[in-house]
Amino acid sequence: MNDWNLHSANSSNAAATVPLIDAHIHVDSYPPEQQEQLLASLADNHVESIIAVSMHLASSQANLRLAERWPGLVRPAFGFHPEQALPPQTELDLLFDWMDEHVQQMVAVGEVGLPYYNRLEATRSGDAFDLAPYIALLERFVQFASKHNKPIVLHAVYEDADIACDLLERHDVTQAHFHWFKGSVATTERMARNGYYVSFTPDLLYEEEIGSLARQYPSNQVMAETDGPWSFEGPFTGQQTHPWMTAEVIRAYSKLTRQDEVAVRQLFYDNTRRFYSLPNS
Repeated sequence: MNDWNLHSANSSNAAATVPLIDAHIHVDSYPPEQQEQLLASLADNHVESIIAVSMHLASSQANLRLAERWPGLVRPAFGFHPEQALPPQTELDLLFDWMDEHVQQMVAVGEVGLPYYNRLEATRSGDAFDLAPYIALLERFVQFASKHNKPIVLHAVYEDADIACDLLERHDVTQAHFHWFKGSVATTERMARNGYYVSFTPDLLYEEEIGSLARQYPSNQVMAETDGPWSFEGPFTGQQTHPWMTAEVIRAYSKLTRQDEVAVRQLFYDNTRRFYSLPNS
């Protein structure tokens, strides 16, 4: 059993008065027994809400069930993760029809985007990879977000972020969250100008590339995430990923940017609540 309740002691008393929000987590991807333990431990770890992103239709349905069981705590986003083979069009149509039916229960469209890592692996193996169907699917999600005035959560890194920006601009979508973003200075500046948000994972504590982004990006457009159950290195080696780790992300950000930790924790809370239109605690 995970002793997650002990980690709340890691935060200073002053910082702990400001709630945490995990801006991106695949809670439905944890084993069922861990899902319950994790969700039950959030209050003791000062976590007010989690943004539960989805992988596909079944994942979206699972996250909706969790949101219904844990109202206010689990905030679901529905979509199709791009780092997997595309299903038949009829299956994708079912997902969009279901999202239309449950649009009032979703806080965002996500996780959606482009398959950078799968494409890179195919290229290295000498295999052909057709990106066009993924771009078409992403545009359909962007259009859905535009139609329903929903934020969109994006898996789009390096040159893929430019394609995503093109689509967002084409359909006048400004509420975009690029999770775990990595990319060029020019792309980063474009995203910042457009008002898009980025979020930092626990690798902020040990990855210079992410630290550099944190120092550059506008502070009113940043959030903290875990992307759990993805595991991390450095001080988190061997630990099960949990939303309490967003407190460590915020502490690292405050040190990198030479700001007061309590003020930064309030900043991240306000940014995330504003972006996802969450009620204040």
